[in-house]
Amino acid sequence: MRVRKLTLAAMALAAGLSLTACQNDDGTDQSATPPSASAPSSSDGGSGPAGSDQEGGGTDSEGKTPNGTGGTDANGGTGGTGGAEDGKAAKCRTDELEITAIDATVGGDDRGTVAVDLKNGGGRDCTLAGYAGVDLKTNAGSLSAKRTGEQAPTVVLADGDTVTFGITYPINDTGGSGVRITGLVVTPPNETKSVTLDWPGAASLPVTDGSGTPVQVGPMGSAGQGG
Repeated sequence: MRVRKLTLAAMALAAGLSLTACQNDDGTDQSATPPSASAPSSSDGGSGPAGSDQEGGGTDSEGKTPNGTGGTDANGGTGGTGGAEDGKAAKCRTDELEITAIDATVGGDDRGTVAVDLKNGGGRDCTLAGYAGVDLKTNAGSLSAKRTGEQAPTVVLADGDTVTFGITYPINDTGGSGVRITGLVVTPPNETKSVTLDWPGAASLPVTDGSGTPVQVGPMGSAGQGG
């Protein structure tokens, strides 16, 4: 009977040890759980670099900001150019100009000269660039002047100031009636509206058999023989 009680006690002790072992195993599993719970933590650490990438993206974005700033500078440059353009005087309009013509032929020259003055009366500065359009009205029809080909500078004309260009033409010394000139038509550079003036030069041009025009016009600022 004593042996049986000892056996039962031994079995009870073994069962208690087994239970303790199971509890230890469960504790180990539970202790294993925190590392697996820390895995999301390392995943967060992974999102940290991603966040760094995003911050890098922010840096790129900031990097784009200088480009944007450069764009702004470019726009600023363009703005500056725009400002420069705004700062420039606008072109002179026909209605703002007082246009007159006088005979400017120098004795002894083999060609006649007419000087055309353009006076700015528009109340503001304005710009003339290039050549004016010049046509002579004759009894044989309209005759367009040919440009001399000289460089045509841009002229900024202050209000009240005048710029002059020259028209040259062959003098009729043939003794005949030639081609009679009845008027002068002037169109300022880059304009379409013209002004018709009395012709102040010689009354006629010699008749020519060649093609083309014997009349020449100089650029803004020219004087004398179209130059």
